Amino acid sequence: MSYKVKLEVFEGPLDLLLYLIKKNEIDIYDIPISVITEQYLEYLELMRMLDLNIAGEFLVMAATLIHIKSKMLLPPEEKEILPEEEEDPREELVRRLLEYKRFKEVAGVLQDLEGQRKKMFTRSSVLELGPDEKFFEANVFDLITALTRVLKDVPKEIFQEIVKDEFTVEQKVHDLLHMLVEKPVIHLSELFKAAKNKSEIVATFLAVLELIRLKEIIVVQKHSFSEIEIIRNEQHRLRVG
Repeated sequence: MSYKVKLEVFEGPLDLLLYLIKKNEIDIYDIPISVITEQYLEYLELMRMLDLNIAGEFLVMAATLIHIKSKMLLPPEEKEILPEEEEDPREELVRRLLEYKRFKEVAGVLQDLEGQRKKMFTRSSVLELGPDEKFFEANVFDLITALTRVLKDVPKEIFQEIVKDEFTVEQKVHDLLHMLVEKPVIHLSELFKAAKNKSEIVATFLAVLELIRLKEIIVVQKHSFSEIEIIRNEQHRLRVG
């Protein structure tokens, strides 16, 4: 596949781990490392199949998770000879996650204040689309989760079909922008349902990522893990228009 989306403009491996912890309603102090490692690797594999440009830090975290998992699986007699400070191999990971979570919360508050001053949307702001409606911006992992629901029964080989010219990402970008002229809000699920086959679904998904990267659209949710809605980023259009 020749078309690539640079994933680093979105989130990193710690964001993915925090997302999985929240999605699975897991206690961050008692992470079931086998479950989280399996899900993390599944997301990584899907990113590879979509030909996303995965930063090396994602692979480093994958190796770290596998290493922690291997320590957790040690027989009891081998665990007893570990130094006391290494009794729980997850400790360092939990410390990093908590530190990063605090950093993101502080950064989010600062970005929100900056966004209010500039009267523009930010990644951590609440988008108000009506007097009684509040939406939160979805992240790339929410999008990947929505995609996996649609493609859960699709064999890996199907992703290779995207190289055909029948459905190009560039054309899907154009189509989506045209749709948003006529319709202010589009549900991601309706885009997937309208697709003729799996290749078109993948091309549509990559087009959404590209438009997010270009700041042409914003993807929002009414609450965590709910239906994803796509709206035009009018603030960006005003700044570049």
